Formats: sequence, structure tokens, C-alpha cells
Amino acid sequence: MGTWGSGNFESDTALDHLSIVIDRLVGEVAEAMAGDPVELEPDEYWGVAVPCHLELLHALAEGGYAGGSLPEAEVVEGWKRTFMAVWEQSIDGLEPSPAFKEERRAVLHRTFDRLARAAVLDA
Repeated sequence: MGTWGSGNFESDTALDHLSIVIDRLVGEVAEAMAGDPVELEPDEYWGVAVPCHLELLHALAEGGYAGGSLPEAEVVEGWKRTFMAVWEQSIDGLEPSPAFKEERRAVLHRTFDRLARAAVLDA
């Protein structure tokens, strides 16, 4: 098919690249979720990067660029349970203010929930 428009994602090569990016984001989240839970703690790399990855995946889906490559909503919901259990068990050790803790919890829930909804629409 080649190129069918002037947009950044309107060619076979661009869509191949986008697929690689999405697969990488999903794969890294899946690997982090299956790994050592300590790595998901709020002050660890994956404790920060996982929500960033989810936000990027949601943005791609919202822009119409996910193309059926998001994980199933049930997978995202499982990730949420795993991630939030670690977060809840470890956040107090960082001594956040009650307001920050409440706001951050709400953002994390919203991040997972939005991706799960996007996955349903992307399926």
C-alpha cells in the first residue's frame, strides 16, 4: 500500500514503526508487572515509568493510533491490582503529605482505568 497521505502515520513504514513502539511499551509494562514487586514501588524506576507508559498508550489510542494492539482490558485491570497493591504497601514509607497521597492515588487509578476503557474500544 505504501503511502496514502501526508500525515505522520499515513504510510506502511510509519505504521510498522508505531507498532514497534506500542509493542515495546506494552512489553515493558508486562515485564515490570511480572518482575520483582520492589521495582514497582513509587520511588523506583518502574513505579514511575509504568504509569508513563500507560499514559502514552492511552494517548495513542485516543488519537486513533493503537490499531488493536492494546492489551485486553482484563490485563490492564490485573496490572492495576498488582501495581496499586505495591503502591499502597510502600507509599507511606516515603512520608508523602496526605493531600499528595490522595491526589496521586486518584491519578494512578484514572490512568489504569482510562487505558482499560480504551482497550475495550480498541478491540
